[in-house]
Amino acid sequence: MATKRRLAKLGDYLRPHWQAATLGVIALLTVNGLGVYITLSIRSAVDKLSGNFTYGDVLRYAIPLILLTSSMWMIRMASRIWIFGVGRQVEFELKQQIFQHLLKLEPAYFATHPAGDLISRATSDVDNVRRLLGFAVLSLANTLFAYSLTLPAMLSISVDLTLASLAIYPAMFFLVHLFSDRLRNEQAQVQEDIADISQLIQEDVSGISLIKIYAQEENERRGFAEKNQQLLNSNLQLAKTRNTLFPLIGGLANVSSLIIIWLGGTRIAAGTLAVGDFVALLIFVERLVFPTALLGFTITAYQRGEVSIDRIEAILSNQPKIQDTEKTISLSSAQVKGEITAKKLTYTYPDSQTPALQDVNFTIAPGELVAIVGAIGSGKSTLANALPRLLDIQPGQLFLDGIDITTITLADLRGAIAYVPQDSFLFSTTIKNNIRYGDPVREQWEVEDVAKQSQIHSEITNFPQQYGTIVGERGITLSGGQRQRTSLARAMLIDAPVLILDDALSSVDNQTATAILRNLSSGKQRKTVIFITHQLAAAATADRIFVMDRGKIIQVGTQAELLQQPGLYRTLWSQHQVEELLH
Repeated sequence: MATKRRLAKLGDYLRPHWQAATLGVIALLTVNGLGVYITLSIRSAVDKLSGNFTYGDVLRYAIPLILLTSSMWMIRMASRIWIFGVGRQVEFELKQQIFQHLLKLEPAYFATHPAGDLISRATSDVDNVRRLLGFAVLSLANTLFAYSLTLPAMLSISVDLTLASLAIYPAMFFLVHLFSDRLRNEQAQVQEDIADISQLIQEDVSGISLIKIYAQEENERRGFAEKNQQLLNSNLQLAKTRNTLFPLIGGLANVSSLIIIWLGGTRIAAGTLAVGDFVALLIFVERLVFPTALLGFTITAYQRGEVSIDRIEAILSNQPKIQDTEKTISLSSAQVKGEITAKKLTYTYPDSQTPALQDVNFTIAPGELVAIVGAIGSGKSTLANALPRLLDIQPGQLFLDGIDITTITLADLRGAIAYVPQDSFLFSTTIKNNIRYGDPVREQWEVEDVAKQSQIHSEITNFPQQYGTIVGERGITLSGGQRQRTSLARAMLIDAPVLILDDALSSVDNQTATAILRNLSSGKQRKTVIFITHQLAAAATADRIFVMDRGKIIQVGTQAELLQQPGLYRTLWSQHQVEELLH
């Protein structure tokens, strides 16, 4: 069943390129047909030149054979170009397909699937499929045509010698069957070990600063050595199996030639077999030795391809839980006022029994600045992720301007909501390109304008290359506060009517954070701002404050109103004042 499914997938990969694949197969058929014809021509030449012959007689046979052999070589090259070209084209398309599919998947998928493993599947496994559709298809087709065209020609010369020379072949096919499952399992282990090493390298490169801070270079070196040793052991085991099987196949194939030489030589001596027939049989057997011996390498390519198909399809078969449907509607950002409503909003993470959000109800007016505060794990970030549908929220719970967010196309919904998450991720490019990532064609003055609003412009102008400064991977060359304000400028540039800041000013001092919030709440077209924070001094400037605890909003009000009420907010404010005094 699994084999049929994999073959069906191979058919899907090949279908768009059936013309090139067909041309390649026809070319292989032609090559093998010419090979048989040339061998039979050699037989005739040997028989006719066995007696008296002249130099002209030799040329009469040699020139056509040279021309036919040259033609066969050119057609064989064409077949390789066509078939290998199909493999390369499928490789390109699979990589593109995997990347595009990964972009559609929700963030939760990447939380449970390491980046190194995904990279390995998109590179190493795709390369194995390319080899399967190139080398393996070429070898299998060549073997099929070699046998189907050569065997009839051999049988027409001598049935018993042909059967005697091929008597050893059932043993070869038995060996192939015997080793097939073992090869597949060992190849799967190699692919998993490659993925583990890719993941470790990716994590260590990303966390190199942390490794050095805690002086864990030696531990990481040992960890890599263990995984590298595991990969070496798996590769050696696979190589041991292959190096046991393939020489056996090649050796058994060569026994056929020895049988022809032994029995054929005896018959020539007895006068029952012509020299030309003997030479033809010997050439035919030699023609079968190469594709038969190559069968071992073909098996490896097939086993690798089988494993890799499964690993690739594990990604492609994972359908995104959050996606547009036929019922979703378009919503222009220009139409959005920015009212946000939650009605009994409840969400539980797939691997949890406790709701992260439970019966959350609120309405945020257009242009209102709302701060959300609470202890770690109270559900603030979950609420932030729910609004742009980064989480699979059920219908009828969250509304934008009275429209259920699950009925709005994802592109329009996320175009209406600018979101600055806790992790201020920056790409390894210039500051300018990072700021205008959401709209790459924005002009320099527009980039500078939002940088000023986010209180980062003056620091950028002090850099040697100013806005052309390369920030390094994940923005490593910038401080935490600079990364956060650059991310904020990026969100502000797209000028969405709703702005969510998920603890996005945690590395910024209270005075700067307050100035940024003042900029956001001023102007003719005020944004609806949801400011999730632990900085109570900055939260105090908000129009309203939501206090969250254990997935619920337990208090709502202005700074003055909440301080008059006994409860969590007053406790948090008292702690804040004590911390301010200690500093």
